[in-house]
Amino acid sequence: MTRILLARHGETDWNRVGRWQGHADPPLNDAGRTQAAELAERLAGDGIAAIYSSDLMRASQTARVVADRLGLAVVEDAGLREIDVGSWSGLTRAEVEQRFPEGYARWLGGEIGHDGETREELTERVVGAVERIAAEHPEGTILVVTHGGAIRAIRRHASGDPGDSIENCGTSSLELVDGVLTVA
Repeated sequence: MTRILLARHGETDWNRVGRWQGHADPPLNDAGRTQAAELAERLAGDGIAAIYSSDLMRASQTARVVADRLGLAVVEDAGLREIDVGSWSGLTRAEVEQRFPEGYARWLGGEIGHDGETREELTERVVGAVERIAAEHPEGTILVVTHGGAIRAIRRHASGDPGDSIENCGTSSLELVDGVLTVA
């Protein structure tokens, strides 16, 4: 059995002001660096054997803080990126509502309203990455630092329920048993 700890990246200035990030690459802010250090301390005794991260800066910076504390390396994987939100990237909700009212209304109704990736494309990409990574570690615990939308997609795949939104540097635990992901 492989235990997979999913962690959301620390805060960015875009998180703070409510900008859609998607594949955009803003760095952690001071609060995000503090959150990453606190995450590293929380995980120090969890027996983590390997650390993987989205290749986007906010996730890889978070992972490096944890890796430095645990004496491990970080392996970046583009498959762990957040959903591509297309032309919504960098916009606030108010700006999206103004520029793309029909898409925004679809998003409020639980659908994808942007011109980026679909939920199915996101799920296929991130679940494939997590399953591949977990298969490389058939025993033990691995940390995967990724994004809120990616974590919800993985949880939806594993349990049928994406769970609540996860805060910056929050964690969620999964297991891979006989090739099947389940929420731990």
